[in-house]
Amino acid sequence: MNSIKNVPARVLSRRPGHSLEAEREQFDKTQAISISKAINTQEAPVKEKHARRIILGTHHEKGAFTFWSYAIGLPLPSSSILSWKFCHVLHKVLRDGHPNVLHDCQRYRSNIREIGDLWGHLHDRYGQLVNIYTKLLLTKISFHLKHPEFPAGLEVTDEVLEKAAGTDVNNVFQLTVEMFDYMDCALKLSESVFRQLNTAIAVSQMSSGQCRLAPLIQVIQDCSHLYHYTVKLMFKLHSCLPADTLQGHRDRFHEQFHSLRNFFRRASDMLYFKRLIQIPRLPEGPPNFLRASALAEHIKPVVVIPEEAPEDEEPENLIEIGTGPPATEPAVVADLFEQTFGPPNGSMKDDRDLQIETLKREVETLRTELDKIQLEAQRYMAQLKGQVNALEAELEEQRKQKQKALVDNEQLRHEVARLRAAQLEGERHQGLREEAEKKASATEARYNKLKEKHSELINTHAELLRKNADTAKQLTVTQQSQEEVARVKEQLAFQVAQVKRESEMKLEEQSDQLEKLKTELEAKAGELVRAQAALSRAEQSGLELSSRLDALSAEKDTLSSVVRQRQAELVAAQSLVQEKEAALGREQERSSREKGELQGRLADKESQEQELQCRLLDEQFAVLRGTAAEAERILQDAVGKLDDPLHLRCTSSPDYLVSRAQAALDAVSALEKGHAQYLISRADASALVAALTRFSHLAADTIVHGSATSHLAPTDPADRLIDTCRECGARALELVKQLQDQRALLQAQPGLVQTPLQGILQLGQELKPKSLDVRQEELGAMVDKETAATSAAIEDAVRRIEDVMNQARHASSGVKLEVNERILNSCTDLMKAIRLLVTTSTSLQKEIVESGRGAATQQEFYAKNSRWTEGLISASKAVGWGATQLVESADRVVLHTGKYEELIVCSHEIAASTAQLVAASKVKAEKHSPHLSRLQECSRAVNEMAASVVASTRSGQEQIEDRGECWGPGAAAGLGAGAQTLTHSPLAADTMDFSGLSLIKLKKQEMETQVRVLELEKTLEVERVRLGELRKQHYVLAGAMGTPGEEEPGRPSAAPRGGSSKKPPLAQKPSVAPRQDQQLDKKDGSYAAPLVNY
Repeated sequence: MNSIKNVPARVLSRRPGHSLEAEREQFDKTQAISISKAINTQEAPVKEKHARRIILGTHHEKGAFTFWSYAIGLPLPSSSILSWKFCHVLHKVLRDGHPNVLHDCQRYRSNIREIGDLWGHLHDRYGQLVNIYTKLLLTKISFHLKHPEFPAGLEVTDEVLEKAAGTDVNNVFQLTVEMFDYMDCALKLSESVFRQLNTAIAVSQMSSGQCRLAPLIQVIQDCSHLYHYTVKLMFKLHSCLPADTLQGHRDRFHEQFHSLRNFFRRASDMLYFKRLIQIPRLPEGPPNFLRASALAEHIKPVVVIPEEAPEDEEPENLIEIGTGPPATEPAVVADLFEQTFGPPNGSMKDDRDLQIETLKREVETLRTELDKIQLEAQRYMAQLKGQVNALEAELEEQRKQKQKALVDNEQLRHEVARLRAAQLEGERHQGLREEAEKKASATEARYNKLKEKHSELINTHAELLRKNADTAKQLTVTQQSQEEVARVKEQLAFQVAQVKRESEMKLEEQSDQLEKLKTELEAKAGELVRAQAALSRAEQSGLELSSRLDALSAEKDTLSSVVRQRQAELVAAQSLVQEKEAALGREQERSSREKGELQGRLADKESQEQELQCRLLDEQFAVLRGTAAEAERILQDAVGKLDDPLHLRCTSSPDYLVSRAQAALDAVSALEKGHAQYLISRADASALVAALTRFSHLAADTIVHGSATSHLAPTDPADRLIDTCRECGARALELVKQLQDQRALLQAQPGLVQTPLQGILQLGQELKPKSLDVRQEELGAMVDKETAATSAAIEDAVRRIEDVMNQARHASSGVKLEVNERILNSCTDLMKAIRLLVTTSTSLQKEIVESGRGAATQQEFYAKNSRWTEGLISASKAVGWGATQLVESADRVVLHTGKYEELIVCSHEIAASTAQLVAASKVKAEKHSPHLSRLQECSRAVNEMAASVVASTRSGQEQIEDRGECWGPGAAAGLGAGAQTLTHSPLAADTMDFSGLSLIKLKKQEMETQVRVLELEKTLEVERVRLGELRKQHYVLAGAMGTPGEEEPGRPSAAPRGGSSKKPPLAQKPSVAPRQDQQLDKKDGSYAAPLVNY
């Protein structure tokens, strides 16, 4: 674990005074401990309590000064796990810290970028994640500094979002692009984390997997808000700009939507996230921005973070109310009563009662355990259901991808066939291409040799640096030994001086004693002279004095020998010091001599390296110049083909020209990048050479095929295409000439070639063949034919309903007759209303034709407004088919062989078809036309009659079911598959008798019922999927019928409504050639349909 022992001086300098010094010191200590525990090298997720303390510290000091003071000292380049956890903590601090944290982090952007770039160049799993994470953090800081309205948590109201977007469309457009970039960084991080988990075969319950997954909680929070804001902004852009302008925005949003949905789905399936965060589920398909009403269907995804229990505290034990002991106070009262008056009568319990109570308590305990087991089993079942649903969704997605792959395979087959045909035209240019490839390979080989020489120089330089470091280290060791010798010398000198002082002190004491003895001897001699008579008495004292004198003399000799020994040791130490000094001098001379030699060799190597670097730059420019010269010859040859008479017989298709022009535009982008890289680093021209080679071939190919395409084009577009090809060749040659000159290389602008290439691309798209249209006579006759057929179908439907009613009156009676009459009467009223609506629509169409055709004929008017005409034909067919289906369904219901649901569906279909006919009729009608008013009244009457059919059908069905009358073999079909299943179920009975059933039998029946419910749900889901596929296929087949109001885009248009059964010949649609500009957008997964209220 990395610990921060010393508080930085910058932090200590900010302490205001002695009064707050203790508090500040405690705060710094707490922050240092929290940072060191949160950011360490252990492969485990950051604990929430440490991150929370760091965040509270930013609110305490209103900034992130202390955090960055400690973070700068962390050894981030030494450990990728340490850098990963630092990015995680920094993300949390940015989101939940004080608002001033953002400005403090802005000052350390360079540190964050350096850490990301360092780990991005190394092959380390965590290092690659750190590189992506730093890019996300830098994008986040830049976004919030540029848009201060959005806090770091990205949680704002819709009013604030509208205020931030403003009323300028350009600002909304730019804000949407920045949010897309922000979302791309977050999704790239999540994809990298999941990819490493898959390759490392890690699970979310292991510490290594949790260490990688922990930062994704903040990523999920950011992505949910960004998704909601981008949806709002996209709807606002579509309300201000045309749909074609925003096609790129829609494609980018769809790609991000699918990535985000997969990210949320995979994260919600992991057990690690289930206890930490509640992840929202996105809808199955992205919003349809082409329909403004789809904004009301958008639901804002909400991420919920559950409240966590403290990690350091034990949870309190729960008390079971039903099985716990009684309250304390009543027990105390009962004990006092029994002590005073004795136990009550009959209160003595025998062993059997105690055993019964014990068994009751065990039963209660087992019951609670059984409840817990049941709850756990239900939770496991719910988890398994979620996994099953996720697997089913993944299976469905795989099926869709399989279908898409089959379609792509078919397209690739056509593309291969076209390329084979174009390959015959490109065989003549194969020789030039092979020669250019040989030259490029030779250039690459020479570049590899230069690269090897450069690597050898780098290795030699590194070896010399290592030798220089070793020499400096030896010099440091020598200096340390010299300092140690000097220190020993000082110690010896100090000891010698101390010995001298001790010997001098002892000599002074001995001299004093000798002087005292001399005085005493002189006194004794006087006494001997004066007291010769008493010599015998003083003889003994004289002997004692002589013995003392001998002892002092012996002591003096001992001290003198010690002094001589100390002097000999001092002389030996001085000689040793002199030898050390001499050896040190010799070592210093040798080190200085070796240092001089190494410095001379290093200078020689540096000069050689500079020479080789210059040679490398010259050879790189020579390679670039040779490639540019070869590209110039290729382009000149292509420009010469424009005036070559032998090239007049060569032709090409506009489709292939468009593909070549698009590839050339991509090559221009690569050339710009290579040019920028070469200006940054002149030692590496590989990217520019490769891009220039590809650009020259593609540009020449585009010019040649542009000339070949002009040979089959009309005169005016052919001339414009030739002029554009000439301009493209001139600009390309000018660019290639600039790349051959070192001075002009800096002013070269590869982007200038994009303009003529875009012009070629646009002309190629204009020259593409357009689809054919239906002839005028066919459209005019088809309108009259379909109108007459619709009227005849309605009349025939009315007659058939009357026949069915007569049959019902003869064949049924009672409740069945009443129900049949009510349903057939409502169907008759509906047919009458439809007939009136068709008649009114025909009158309105005649009025439109007469008022709008002018001097033209009726067929010419229909041909001019072909889209509107096709809409009328489609609507008429749908109305006639709906009337036929309604009569057949009513006939089957009366004969007890059909279902009531068929009548309801037919009623809905008729209402939708009539709404389509009304919409198609009133597109070109005058606003105040009386026929239009009557048509709208008839449309409302049809809706009311359709609702009456639905109501009478449902009431009749309920009446039959209440009376319990049996309709014969078709009753089950009339009531529907769901009612038939419930009839056989034991739960469908009015009274449920559970007497005599044990717990096991009830549980068994409950499980059987759950199995039956799951089977019915699965069947319902399968039928819904089938209905969706049928509707999709219907809209695909109906795609050829464009919107009726193509000539007037501001008016609404009606789309056909899908059905689930094959239409009769009366309602077949005309075989009109499909139009590419009217195809539905299958990427959105949404299909327009009329909305009818019943």
